[in-house]
Amino acid sequence: MKTIKRLIYCLIGLLIAGCIGILVCALNPGLTAKLAELVQQGSPVEYQPQQSQGAAEGILVPETGGSNGVYRIPEEVQTVPGDVAGLTGVRPMTEDTEQITREEADNLSGILATGETGEGISFDAEFYPYYAMLDDTLKQIYKQVYANALELNTSFTPVASVTVRQAKNAVEAVYNDHPELFWLDAEFSAKYLETGICVEITLKYNAAADNLDAAKQDFTACAEEILSGTEGMENSFEKEQYIHDTLVRIVEYDMSAPMNQSAYSALVLGRSVCAGYTRAFQYLLQQLGIPCYYCTGYAGEDHAWNIVKLGDIYRNVDVTWDDTNPSTYDYYNKSDSEYASTHKRTDLAVYLPACEDVVSDEPEETGSSAVDAYINPNPQEPLRWHSRGETVQEPEESSNEEDKRKENLEKAGITEDEVLDTLEEYYEDCGKQLVKEGTGQIQFTNVIPGELWNELEHAYSSGKHWKGYVDEALKELKAEYFVIQLQVQRLGGGYYRLYHNIYVE
Repeated sequence: MKTIKRLIYCLIGLLIAGCIGILVCALNPGLTAKLAELVQQGSPVEYQPQQSQGAAEGILVPETGGSNGVYRIPEEVQTVPGDVAGLTGVRPMTEDTEQITREEADNLSGILATGETGEGISFDAEFYPYYAMLDDTLKQIYKQVYANALELNTSFTPVASVTVRQAKNAVEAVYNDHPELFWLDAEFSAKYLETGICVEITLKYNAAADNLDAAKQDFTACAEEILSGTEGMENSFEKEQYIHDTLVRIVEYDMSAPMNQSAYSALVLGRSVCAGYTRAFQYLLQQLGIPCYYCTGYAGEDHAWNIVKLGDIYRNVDVTWDDTNPSTYDYYNKSDSEYASTHKRTDLAVYLPACEDVVSDEPEETGSSAVDAYINPNPQEPLRWHSRGETVQEPEESSNEEDKRKENLEKAGITEDEVLDTLEEYYEDCGKQLVKEGTGQIQFTNVIPGELWNELEHAYSSGKHWKGYVDEALKELKAEYFVIQLQVQRLGGGYYRLYHNIYVE
């Protein structure tokens, strides 16, 4: 009986000691780091700057290939077209590290605290993808970094045991997800032990932090002025194009611009490099409820651009490279395959969703009139429902051209009068319908043969449609603003009905 009592008392004593130990560690992060160091004791770990995210620590690396929406790093060498050469300038996240002794770490633990822990904060994975790609431990560090940056706290002890490499991933994830933290710089410093455990993180801030309240007011005012221009716009495509066009109009590329890695430089100062364009575009679309991500990579030099989610698809947007003279849509709402020869993602950006080609799985000649449910994500470029380089399937030859055309018209369920056989006929019809419908949100349709598609596609992607029918129609309507989206219906017989969704004012 006495033996049982001793055993019970012993177990109770162990439980109490364990609880006291947990409480002490919670109140003393320095002790937690020391314990972690002892657990990981072994051969010394010399810290080396991170070169690759291929096996990134603390990152939930996707295990499947491109068919499931995972980015595939292009194999071809990236080349930079002459008209955008030099329009780069992003500064990748850098770290300044220092190894310290256990005694120095003990002294630090008596001076430093965790600062803001960010406990209770949550982030939507759709809008904050870098947070979503972290494991549970790094999510704690991410929240701590975010919360301390909000309060302009500089140095703090990590709330969880992490290596410097892991800490860098967390700091970089916060920086990439939050353009509103425009005072946070793309660098930090860290102190670590011989074992690699990080015992101090120090954030760096730019000049905006010197008078942050005033800087926030200016930033908010400039952003709200731009966002007010989207009032009355009903869909994401219109809003996205408006923000794109506005930044191209108001921002000047300038490598010497102050704070040029921030959204502040673009929105308030009107001068920036690719990082500022990209973070401004990200911030403004976030405010409009459109998921938009900061993407870093290589395009001749270190470069930054955006990935935007439109409906269920993702698209690349490089506002900086569209800001040429004259401005273009050459790098607007493109797939990864269209970017492969010029842009390659690096670092954490390789884990962002893939921007895949949109291709219909339905056979060409179904005999039905079901709509291909893809709205063109680029108002200046018609939808491609067949892959690049693939020709539109033509019906088998009949005994003569006239019989073949009649057969195809019957298959499509249309009349001869409905078909616009040439680009000139298409322009004339669009101009008449546009003027007839007037201003505001309007829709109209017309029918073209498959062989006209490539010519029409080129006209929209090169902007020739403006001279083709838009300029004259706007002049007659006394309007100045025009945005178009196309929806495509496969009719059969090699014919296609184009649905024009247009806003004019």
